[in-house]
This record gives sequence, C-alpha cells and structure tokens, in this order.
Amino acid sequence: MLLDTPSLYFRAFYGIPESMTAPDGMPVNAVRGLIDMIATLVRTYRPAELAATMDADWRPAFRVAAIPTYKAHRVAHGDAEEVPDTLVPQIPVIEQVLDAVGIARLESPGYEADDVIGTLTRRAAGAVDVVTGDRDLFQLVDDARPVRVLYTARGIRNLQIVDEAFVTDKYGIPGRGYADFATLRGDPSDGLPGVPGVGEKTAAALITRFGSLSALLEALDSGATEGFPAGARTKLGAARDYLRVAPAVVEVAGDAPLPGVSLALPGKPHDPEALVRLADRYDLDSPLNRLLDALK
Repeated sequence: MLLDTPSLYFRAFYGIPESMTAPDGMPVNAVRGLIDMIATLVRTYRPAELAATMDADWRPAFRVAAIPTYKAHRVAHGDAEEVPDTLVPQIPVIEQVLDAVGIARLESPGYEADDVIGTLTRRAAGAVDVVTGDRDLFQLVDDARPVRVLYTARGIRNLQIVDEAFVTDKYGIPGRGYADFATLRGDPSDGLPGVPGVGEKTAAALITRFGSLSALLEALDSGATEGFPAGARTKLGAARDYLRVAPAVVEVAGDAPLPGVSLALPGKPHDPEALVRLADRYDLDSPLNRLLDALK
C-alpha cells in the first residue's frame, strides 16, 4: 500500500475543524486526521507493506522546464507552494509521527510523491494499492499485475476502487490510457494546458481510436487523415510542440532514486519515547492508540 501522503493530509486538513488543537493551541487537525486515515486503511486492507510517500519537490525543475505553467498558479512566493498557514507547522509533526511509529517515509530529491509511488509500483513484485485523491495516478492502474487506486474523493471510509474497468467506464478510454488522455485534455489544477479546442470527449475518442498518444502522433506526422474527428487534426498539428514535451510532465517517473528501506508494517513503535513525547505535546493519544492497535 502506497500513500500519497500530501493528498491525504490536505484532505484531513480541510475535512477536520481547526478547533482540533494541541494543548498550546496549535491546530493538529491534519495530523490527527492522517493518523486516523492510516489506521482505517491498515485495519480494512491489511497490507503486507506500507509506504508514506512525500514531496521532496512539489514542482520539479524538469517539469517546469518542459511546461513553465506547471503548477505556476499555486506558487506563493519564490518557488514555495501556497499552503495554509495553519497547515505548514503540522507537516513536520506528521513526519515525526510516521518516523516514530516506524512507517516507511520516502521521498526523492527533485521528485514529487507521485514519482515515488510510480517508482515503488514499478519495483513491486506483487499487488499494489495506491491511496490518493489525485486522478493523475489513475495512469498506474494495471489489472494484470494488479495495481489499483483507492480514490479518496468520497472519503476514506467510502473509497472508490479504480481499476482498468473504472477508467474505461468513467472516461471512455482504454484502461491503461489515462496519462495520454490527460495530456490531450489538459488539467487546469496543475497548469497543464492540453490541446486548445480538444475537450474530454474528443481526447477520449482519439485515444480510443489510436490506442496511445505515440500512435496518434505517428499518424499525425504521416499525414493520415482517417480516424481524426472534424477539425482535430489541425488542432493537434498546431499543438505539436506541446505534445512533444507534455508526456514528461504528465507521466509519473518510474526511476526516482530511493533509499533501500523496509516497507514492512511495524509490529511495535520504532521510537516509543519519541512517540510518547509527540502524543503528550500534541494531544495525539487517541489517534495513535487506534493506529498502533491497527498495526498489531
């Protein structure tokens, strides 16, 4: 089980009132919410291995170099992400809690959590569950392995199981075609422009017809006209420079450098003393007890 940790703690932050505070008045809603999410996931799915992935770089240079608008609208100042002031101090606490419990926490310099997930998925010998609220990771679903996404849009207790059939039913594309579809359609939430004039229906029709973006571009370059909806060929031709670089932005990396650490679930806390200190300082006894009980 691979956790898109930033996606989960943002969800916890917005889903739980900031009136949930530590004794000193610091909001701990994201911390408590994330701990309870992990406890629920472990108790429900009983994974053999678990990793909490993090963003070492939320806006990697290689993606910005390819498409400068990538996440540009979410920059607060310099190259820092716009994050609510009351969430910022909770992130180090989340990291300390994960480390003290002994849940593997992985990040890779110059890469996002998505890329860590993509790399771990590629390395995995068996089935993988990816827990996220980010549709970008639908590109990893693979029934043959199997790899599926546990999508949090409806809440952690009402997860949507995303497999190839879900992707096909939802978007009308081949089950493994989400990255190519997203490249054509674009994604305003990530500053990904897509092909002007090509919406979701046209993007789905193109990927279904040609099977992949690379096959579509081969047909475009060859001068073929068959299989292109009215006007689409001209629009794709005008966006050829974008389509050349976009896959490097849209596709999650499968080769991010990662340390060799065990992903085994901890049978007992890695650092009990640190965990006690954190529980006392931030009033985390109840959620930590639920997590530790789930890990037994």
